[in-house]
Amino acid sequence: METRAEFATYPSLRDRVVVITGGASGIGEAIVEAFAANQSRVAFLDLQVEAGEQLVARLKNAGASEPVFVRCDLTDIEALQEAVRGILEQFGAIDALVNNAANDTRHSVDEVTPELWERTMAVNLRHQFFMAQAVIPVMKQAGRGSIINMSSISWMVPSTGLPVYVTAKAAVVGMTRTLAHELGRHNIRVNAVLPGAIMTERQKRLWYTEEYKAEILAAQALKRFILPEEVARLILFLAADDSSAITSQSYVIDAGWV
Repeated sequence: METRAEFATYPSLRDRVVVITGGASGIGEAIVEAFAANQSRVAFLDLQVEAGEQLVARLKNAGASEPVFVRCDLTDIEALQEAVRGILEQFGAIDALVNNAANDTRHSVDEVTPELWERTMAVNLRHQFFMAQAVIPVMKQAGRGSIINMSSISWMVPSTGLPVYVTAKAAVVGMTRTLAHELGRHNIRVNAVLPGAIMTERQKRLWYTEEYKAEILAAQALKRFILPEEVARLILFLAADDSSAITSQSYVIDAGWV
């Protein structure tokens, strides 16, 4: 008889205000679900209105803490800042930020134009800095906070076929380390999470050919695919008080690829 796995819950996350970017689908959706299940007060930002509203309705019907969906184009920094102000007006605090939003659309070196470069950096790197900048004042006032930046193992492998994305994800680690040392005296922790090949619906639809799946399993130490909820469980730990002494670190979750 198969037994159902049980996973940790974190009492310190109850009623904490958590902001998640790109929370309507994929890894972000799993992160929203995980914090809601821990009874956090969740606000998530995304451009996907239908998916965002469906997620709110599903979690409400499941009896989890009901998240707030904020439609926001994160490449528009003024809109991003306005969204954070609205969240603060509603909740009065922000205890954790998960900078999750990204786009790994494939591109070759030859087709990179200045416009593609700027667009790719805007969606994969720039908003992470400005989201952090927007929440830092309220975290300083509270005397604590956790910022979790999503990077990727793509720059460690290294990956090919998406050079600007890989550059952005490497930069996330550098940004994480400098912010951790800038903000540590305020008891604000900053860490990065570096997923490998995660089995999201987008990845399955666009990239997971039989050949690519075989390549993944051959490279990994664990011969199975990683699910979005497994990434979310790592992020819960980094947001909770259980990790209160951890900052300036990069956590790889890739089933042993690198």
